[in-house]
Amino acid sequence: MINFIITLVLGGVAGWIAGKLMNSEGSTLRNVLLGLGGGVVGDIVLGIVGIHGNGMIGGTIVSVVGACILIWLSKKFLK
Repeated sequence: MINFIITLVLGGVAGWIAGKLMNSEGSTLRNVLLGLGGGVVGDIVLGIVGIHGNGMIGGTIVSVVGACILIWLSKKFLK
């Protein structure tokens, strides 16, 4: 249960950071979803080039990169 809560908090932080980096305003729920989805996307995309994030900081960085990709894609296709 505590791991789930930590994952949500880190996902929210990653989504918030990505939103600030990409100048995207959104709700807290959207930021959490972007951070969680960004973790999956970032792991796949960065894994292809051989980069992996270990620990909380590495996982957060990978999530931020993935969330930035998701924000970029949403801006590109949902105009």
